[in-house]
Amino acid sequence: MNSAYPSKVLITGGREIGGIGSFAEGLRSGFSSLGIPAEIVPPSGILTRSRQLRDPAILKILSTTAVFAAPFARRVICMAHGVPRADYQGWARMISIIGSYKLTNLCRGAHLVSVSHYTKATLQAIFNVRTDAVVHNPVKPLYLESASSPPSDRRYLTYVGRLIRAKNLHRILPAVREVLDENPGLRMCIVGEGEQRSELEAIVEGDVRFEFKGAPDDLHVRAWLRRSKVFVSGNEVEGFGIVFLEAMTQGCNVVMPASGGGLEIAPELIGRNIFPFSASFAREDVARALRAALRAEPVSAPFACSSVRETALAFLAADARFMNEEVSA
Repeated sequence: MNSAYPSKVLITGGREIGGIGSFAEGLRSGFSSLGIPAEIVPPSGILTRSRQLRDPAILKILSTTAVFAAPFARRVICMAHGVPRADYQGWARMISIIGSYKLTNLCRGAHLVSVSHYTKATLQAIFNVRTDAVVHNPVKPLYLESASSPPSDRRYLTYVGRLIRAKNLHRILPAVREVLDENPGLRMCIVGEGEQRSELEAIVEGDVRFEFKGAPDDLHVRAWLRRSKVFVSGNEVEGFGIVFLEAMTQGCNVVMPASGGGLEIAPELIGRNIFPFSASFAREDVARALRAALRAEPVSAPFACSSVRETALAFLAADARFMNEEVSA
């Protein structure tokens, strides 16, 4: 193992089921593949690791509330997984998040890494928060495995994620119903849980073409994506979008707002496999994007994206650069 590599990596995830948890687990797997022990620690438990926080041989990658531990740590990378939003999280939560990023900017030995250039640019322009590097999210090895048999008939539009108003699924469903009416046999699969589920179920009014699948494990998510022609997203300020990557590795075309970090995934596929719609969420514009995605050929496999190993190496490269800068300062 490279002597400049850390002896261990501590990674904090989040309580959310979704992107941050997937990010943490992917990184843990990536560092393990390089022979570097890695451990996922709950944000609430990071301050109990005071000795490890101060150990310069251990790299700390902190997310969510764990970022506030930066002043007590050495050799620490803090993560900006997206741009906080007051409309969903509330002003207090938004100010807390931005405050943690500002604190990172002030701490010697702590650096802020964003998951996309969109997140980096927005944090800088709106909040004057400095990002020291950008590292895109990885895809878990499970999603990079070749299918043992050809994909079954793709007759689903699919959404995967938390069922919350910030994801804007309620603004997309009217256009989805219009497209389902035009395509007999087509169905909508909604994978996830959240406080908006009952509202979404009321919107579809018992229409059996809309299937709510709860929150299954990755194997079941992958199985649904392999049965889907189109993956649908409505978050107009998505930080990057691990689930976009997961969907595209399974051959899905993507319909998404024409904004956010997801546009960085594969700019060359916009209009071919990625179909943006206006941030107005006008029904006719969303329906247009859905129709175009249904007509298009599926994403060619293998889809190029960062493996967990490559992402771990990107963090090690950023860590080495930060340490050299500190020595030179």
